[in-house]
Amino acid sequence: MDVSLFDFDLPEGAIALRPAVPRDSAKLLLVQGQDEIGHKIVSDLPDLLRAGDVLVFNETRVFPAALTAIRPARAHGGGSDVTVTVNLHKNAGEGLWQAFCRPAKRLKVGDVLHFDEALSATVQDKRDGGDVSLQFNAQDDALQSAFERCGAPPLPPYIARKRAPDAQDVEDYQTVYAKESGSVAAPTAGLHFTPELLTALTARGVQSEALTLHVGAGTFLPVKSDNTDDHDMHSEWFTIDPETADRLNAAKAEGRRIIAVGTTALRALESAAENGGVVAQSRDTDIFITPGYEFQIIDGLMTNFHLPKSTLFMLVSSLAGLDMMQTAYRTALDNDYRFYSYGDSSLLWKAR
Repeated sequence: MDVSLFDFDLPEGAIALRPAVPRDSAKLLLVQGQDEIGHKIVSDLPDLLRAGDVLVFNETRVFPAALTAIRPARAHGGGSDVTVTVNLHKNAGEGLWQAFCRPAKRLKVGDVLHFDEALSATVQDKRDGGDVSLQFNAQDDALQSAFERCGAPPLPPYIARKRAPDAQDVEDYQTVYAKESGSVAAPTAGLHFTPELLTALTARGVQSEALTLHVGAGTFLPVKSDNTDDHDMHSEWFTIDPETADRLNAAKAEGRRIIAVGTTALRALESAAENGGVVAQSRDTDIFITPGYEFQIIDGLMTNFHLPKSTLFMLVSSLAGLDMMQTAYRTALDNDYRFYSYGDSSLLWKAR
């Protein structure tokens, strides 16, 4: 498909730099049917769902993946020390990470970056776009502890360009139910949930299930090709355990609705789909959902508002219809909804 079909005008002022307080006071755009749009708030969610519905959450935890390092002056190359910003985006295992580095042009293979007295990394490889492979001098829990010590919340680029992360972001850029560390970006639909809202959903009879998909920075990468067929989709690791798969399959067999909380939960569920059911598994997925895709698992999606011409706007257009989503986004802008990671939310139902 022509990528320009997924374009729309987005004023700079519509991009949220801080979340709503409290979290569940954010606006919620309800999109159902072919032309039905309603205005709610996130705390209305229990009234918008029915007993037996299943919400599927992504329990990944964001770790401090935004780092600053020093590349010392080279012994025989002259020059001076260089300050390097490092945004980790893919764990390759055994202490090897892919990262976006600036200024990448000042780095050479073999350079050693120093983050503090204990943590360092060697440049193993360089690719276009500032993408660098770094081999750290620690692994596993020791490396995660070092990231906690040296790093900061990995705010999305469009926020980081406006302001530096601060102590408030440590809390704001994490879901209240986060468990397993591994994401370099938050599953932002989940940022709207509070303990009180989760309790209200349980009281309503809504079933909650969880999976894990570690969100990569590729979620922010623009689609540079003119046609969706030419886009190289980033991959992310996910896991769904057998007990969760069994409960989801039982819900589907009973005709109950499954609603993904966020595009990451949706991508995991649809990646694990086989013959209309969920198969327990742990692996990378690079699923790319565009209009024409036949959803096997989910009936609805709670999600924030996405970038023009992004893979995520293509995904929501696949679910609710491109014309419907263009109308919905215009309606959101006309009603002062806030966009992106710290913005407002929407509840989308699959087009009939």
